[in-house]
Amino acid sequence: MIALASPASLKGVLTPLEAAASLAAGLRRIEGVEVDEAPVADGGEGTAMVLAQSLGGEWHEAVVSDPLGRAVTADWLLLPDGTGVVECAAAVGLPRLRPSELDPLRASSRGAGELVVAALEQGAVSLLVCVGGVATVDGGVGMRDALGGALGTTSLRVACDVRNPLLGARGAARVFGPQKGADADAVDELEARLASLEELRPFRELPGAGAGGGLGAAFAALGGKLLPGAELVLDRIRFDERAARAALVITGEGTVDATTLEGKAPGAVVERCRRLGVRCELFGGLVRDGVPAHALSGVAGRAREDLERLGRQLAELVSDT
Repeated sequence: MIALASPASLKGVLTPLEAAASLAAGLRRIEGVEVDEAPVADGGEGTAMVLAQSLGGEWHEAVVSDPLGRAVTADWLLLPDGTGVVECAAAVGLPRLRPSELDPLRASSRGAGELVVAALEQGAVSLLVCVGGVATVDGGVGMRDALGGALGTTSLRVACDVRNPLLGARGAARVFGPQKGADADAVDELEARLASLEELRPFRELPGAGAGGGLGAAFAALGGKLLPGAELVLDRIRFDERAARAALVITGEGTVDATTLEGKAPGAVVERCRRLGVRCELFGGLVRDGVPAHALSGVAGRAREDLERLGRQLAELVSDT
């Protein structure tokens, strides 16, 4: 029996590769199970890592600004075809800040622009920019200031981890501002700031415009093509081909809720398995909103153990049917 271990990251706990390895360790405890480790991502944390595992490439470093302007070292990936994969979160991600430092009224996306410039200067001939997981809601103002005219005619694709518009009830400020430390008054201020950015007006309603605190709209204004990050990644790692050979696919992430099934990587895996007619089991460190999924303990220190146990249990179950 072939089983596919295809988790996304458990944010702040396990990378996609680490989560896949833990699932695989449990699956392999059952005799006769062959495991294909195929971790997934959706334009957020771990996207470059997932692509590197399947496609290869070279890692590079650059010194850039964190969300509060401090110098940090961030990685980016150069794929064999010359595409530079830049995760904005590598520079201005939420993990760059302590909980007490979260302040989207102050946080700037400047470091994301600096990382794109570094990729261009170090040899990238085209760009895949991943905008998820950032601590900013500045509509890309800082990014655009740092980038200037460096893009030129460079081909730019933008992997969005969500499909939200820029403004409104489902927009960058109202949906994601509170996750980044904004109270009700700050959310109103962020919404007003985003609405005032006239250069983003033509792109406000694009699916993904609100991704990355408005970085989706900002990159669209620079000529970037906004793409569903999960679908892009699954295509690049040949997910359908690999899943079609499997009797079981296991996917999940740190928190599974209604948004998981609205464009996140595990939701995309579930949907593709449904179309392929392949059994797929979904897990979450925490499970909310009545989503049918296997709930882990929710204890960060037990995540590896939880996943290994789940892999073993599911392999036993499927092997017996």
